[in-house]
Amino acid sequence: MLDSFYTAFIEEQRYLLYLDGLKMTILVSVIAIIIGVVLGTLLALMRLTAEQKGKSTLLSKIAYVYIDIIRGTPTLTQLMIMYFVILKGQSGLLVGSLTFGLNSAAYVAEIIRAGIQAVDQGQMEGGRSLGLSYVQTMKDIILPQAIKNILPALGNEFIVLVKETSILGYVAIVDLTKVSDFVISRIFEALAPLLGTALIYYVIVKFLTLGLNALERRLRQSDRR
Repeated sequence: MLDSFYTAFIEEQRYLLYLDGLKMTILVSVIAIIIGVVLGTLLALMRLTAEQKGKSTLLSKIAYVYIDIIRGTPTLTQLMIMYFVILKGQSGLLVGSLTFGLNSAAYVAEIIRAGIQAVDQGQMEGGRSLGLSYVQTMKDIILPQAIKNILPALGNEFIVLVKETSILGYVAIVDLTKVSDFVISRIFEALAPLLGTALIYYVIVKFLTLGLNALERRLRQSDRR
């Protein structure tokens, strides 16, 4: 087993390939979650306009259709459409980041919408009765309370996103999983490259999980004060 790991990671400095793949995985994940949070927040607010006005609006319908389509189709299919049709010939980083960002936005939107709806309706009514506009009430009263419900779920979404990027190799984007495929084809052995890759993903996810657990403890402590 040690010889297999030496061949898969050390021989011919193959660990450099894994570092390059890891860099692609992390970059795509970080950029995608930023896109997802920004767009997801916008989509959530678009859907919430229907509740504000008591009926469906054009913005809420657009947001609903977008979320419905993204959540109803496989991520791999979205990635292939983006790579082979919409962004044909563009860099793998752009294709991966945009695909997963747009995909994540649909889920983030529902997370944020649920977090906002969990805040007592009286908070909005109280803010409006004080003369604040809808936007001011949302920014100064609702969102600071909703963030406690949103952050843990958002952290879980980021963890899922990191693992989902393993499909980037299907469109020849050299991420961590694709590097393991390349090494397997060079050394004609699958166990060490796959176990090593799985271990790297596990360490990343474990690190994120510990950070998320620490955040949740902080939020629970602030609730007791």
